Amino acid sequence: MTSALHLNDVRKSFGKTEIIRGLELAVHKGERHAIIGPNGAGKSTMFNLITGRFPVTSGQITLHGQDLAGLAPYEINRLGLSRSFQITNIFPNMTVFENVRCSLLWSLGYKYSFWNMVSKSRELNEGAAEILDQINLLDKRELPAGLLAYADQRALEIGITIAGGADVIMLDEPTAGMSNTETDYIVNLIRKVTENKTLIVVEHDMGVVFDLADRISVLVYGEIIATGAPEEVRGDPKVQEAYLGAALEAEH
Repeated sequence: MTSALHLNDVRKSFGKTEIIRGLELAVHKGERHAIIGPNGAGKSTMFNLITGRFPVTSGQITLHGQDLAGLAPYEINRLGLSRSFQITNIFPNMTVFENVRCSLLWSLGYKYSFWNMVSKSRELNEGAAEILDQINLLDKRELPAGLLAYADQRALEIGITIAGGADVIMLDEPTAGMSNTETDYIVNLIRKVTENKTLIVVEHDMGVVFDLADRISVLVYGEIIATGAPEEVRGDPKVQEAYLGAALEAEH
């Protein structure tokens, strides 16, 4: 099966402390792949390595077969990979519509031009409206983004993440801090907007993980200790010992 993203013997050290230790991961094209693991396992560091925020100490990361070494985050984004963050990352003083329209600019050819009136661009405005319709925020398009309810802010960030047309979407704890109702809403939204795309999601809510993921990888102390279908991972003794049993008990 074709890999959309592949990590080969990836290592990352900060000073003398090795955080990522020979990480091996292959994410298949078109699958929904969850990364789980205890706090401090290296999940956010892994995301930052993949997206170019941190350089790898050694090893190789490829996106659709292209080596990402030395590329800046914006260059990786333009190759078709986009991410969200643990902390909601929107422009709070801009309207919901403007947030999404800004995220469409580069993909539609609006680069460093100071004379284009984006408000008059039919292509931009229709594209932004289409995304807002997908994420159920079209009726709130003129509201300042900072005034949205928390779940709607997370939905907006997902909209911003998909707006550039990336085919590999990385979401970092998209349901953190949500009620059960909000979580169900966001999971259904993620399922809808990532259809026919590759999804990589870090998530602590095991209900979300087992509901959403085609495959799961378990990261413990900077290494993947298991990868497989949800039921395989759930029944893996190594996973239960290292993480999953304690995580499931904490939810009950």
